[in-house]
Amino acid sequence: MRIGKSICFSVLIGFFPQLLTGYSPKSWLLDNYLIEETFDIMSIYVGNLAYSITPENLTEVFAEYGKVKRVHVPTDRETGRMRGFAFVEMETAEEEASAIEELNGAEWMGRELKVNEARPREPRSSFSGGGGGGGRRNDRF
Repeated sequence: MRIGKSICFSVLIGFFPQLLTGYSPKSWLLDNYLIEETFDIMSIYVGNLAYSITPENLTEVFAEYGKVKRVHVPTDRETGRMRGFAFVEMETAEEEASAIEELNGAEWMGRELKVNEARPREPRSSFSGGGGGGGRRNDRF
């Protein structure tokens, strides 16, 4: 049973999270059915980037280590400005390992790059912020 980039998977997990019994970055164990993710996962995290870089700049740098499949440079929703990090996906795991080994700690555009394997995104709670608090309490009475 394969489920790709479809709303079905999101809806299924969204409405029935208790069915999720196991997780690995590439597969889910759901009620004893192994569901393999067919959508791509960005596998290299690149941090401490200059705000002036472009996806083309990163593609050029990583192309020295193999074929670059995709580059994603997240931007701030409010300002549209680059957030200082990016994700790069390469053709093979060997190319990714080579790029990580060679580029981690390298200086580029006046900054020391932080390059490592991307980790799955941490699940976020439905509440935002850190420490609760609501409004003021009036303890005088």
